[in-house]
Amino acid sequence: EPTGPTEPRPMEPARSAPQGGEALLRELEVLVQDVVRTSSWWERHGVDCAILALSLLALPAGFLCLRSENALVFSSGITVLGVCHYTLTVKGSHLATHGALTESKRWSKIWLLFFVEVCTAFTAEHATHGHVKMHHAYTNVVGLGDSSTWRLPCLNRYVYMFLAPLLLPVATPLVAVERLRKVGLGTALRTLALVSLGLYSHYWLLLNVSGFKSASSALGCMFVTRSLLAHPYLHVNIFQHIGLPMFSPDNKPRRIHMMSLGVLNLARLPVLDWAFGHSIISCHVEHHLFPRLSDNMCLKVKPVVSQFLREKQLPYNEDSYLARFRLFLHRYEEFMVQAPPITELVGLQ
Repeated sequence: EPTGPTEPRPMEPARSAPQGGEALLRELEVLVQDVVRTSSWWERHGVDCAILALSLLALPAGFLCLRSENALVFSSGITVLGVCHYTLTVKGSHLATHGALTESKRWSKIWLLFFVEVCTAFTAEHATHGHVKMHHAYTNVVGLGDSSTWRLPCLNRYVYMFLAPLLLPVATPLVAVERLRKVGLGTALRTLALVSLGLYSHYWLLLNVSGFKSASSALGCMFVTRSLLAHPYLHVNIFQHIGLPMFSPDNKPRRIHMMSLGVLNLARLPVLDWAFGHSIISCHVEHHLFPRLSDNMCLKVKPVVSQFLREKQLPYNEDSYLARFRLFLHRYEEFMVQAPPITELVGLQ
């Protein structure tokens, strides 16, 4: 049963504040490291690598299903390709960006380029900078890691929540190309080559394996599969931070307080758990506290983290997808259009 407020409330200082945020975080790190230390490679990396491998292996079946004239088989192909696409682009890219797929730096770089640039059609450098160096380092700090890139104040609530997600398959490579102006020539050429490889491979397989007869039909199928889970993807990115306490860059709290106050876990949803990963859905608090843990390890340490935060009387925000959806529709102007209020936490900085 979800716990925590569905609507943000003024935050009171945690009663554990006198112990100090750094001491609390060190204490929690010891508990989590004990769990990690006693976990096998399969638990630390294998489970998530297996899910990604299964997604790659399922792609041929998805492309072949699209050859069928049977509506059910064809729809199954669309579903398989769509779910596999989001598993590779969201779960795979997210884990690769944090270096959570392997302990090898060389392979981490290879997987980063494969999942982010080939599969997602985005730039590895900007994915790492925007997500790891900004969003994680300055979670809910206004102007730095406050998820403001997801705000489009020019759109009303219904257009944003229901239609805007359909722009993601087209907007992602366009934004990537625009960002190339800020990188070196060699990096730009590499990114263009890998993004083009990923997009053209998808298009070529639809023509030559799935049997599409025209460019327009193949491009239309690409759009459908790449937008299959676009709605929950956009929604999840706003549900788990926006509407929670936001902090001033000059007066932000310690890391453990920042993450416990400014991050929210959604209730488990099987399809999204598979395609997006536990660290994005039901273990987002754990992920922000320990970003290098894999999805499976975030799920394993979840009981330790939740019990610790509750024992120390720190917030542990949880809510359901549907409850957040209703809340954002109801308070869209406040959350997505107006400037967020700054939360001051006396004694926690």
